[in-house]
Amino acid sequence: MAREPLYPFGFGLSYTSFAIDNVKADPATIGPAGRTRVTADVTNTGKRAGDQVVQLYIHDKVSSVTRPVKELKGFERVSLAPGEKKSVTFTLGPEALSLLDERMNRVVEPGTFDLMIGTSSADIAATIPLEVR
Repeated sequence: MAREPLYPFGFGLSYTSFAIDNVKADPATIGPAGRTRVTADVTNTGKRAGDQVVQLYIHDKVSSVTRPVKELKGFERVSLAPGEKKSVTFTLGPEALSLLDERMNRVVEPGTFDLMIGTSSADIAATIPLEVR
């Protein structure tokens, strides 16, 4: 018996197609109290106007407690004409990167996070690293 969901989180159909590229985190290294801006370009590559919901997920590669494999930390709906391109920006800070440690204190642990941008939890267009020192 399959244990996969019938549809992944964020699944949707459209009459057009989209591409996500030029994904960056600036800065790519932050301190525990720091912030980074994650930007990506979204292009309507189809022949019709359409909407796309761009989603940002994080994955903490190593943590002291168990965390989800993908945590949704932001999303933005973009309306694009055929061939049109727009940039989306997400800001990540301590509130998005923190966890409750074994003593139930909210902390941001140093380490590497994967920042994933896509159109659903199963359709990740790009993954980039973020270092917390």
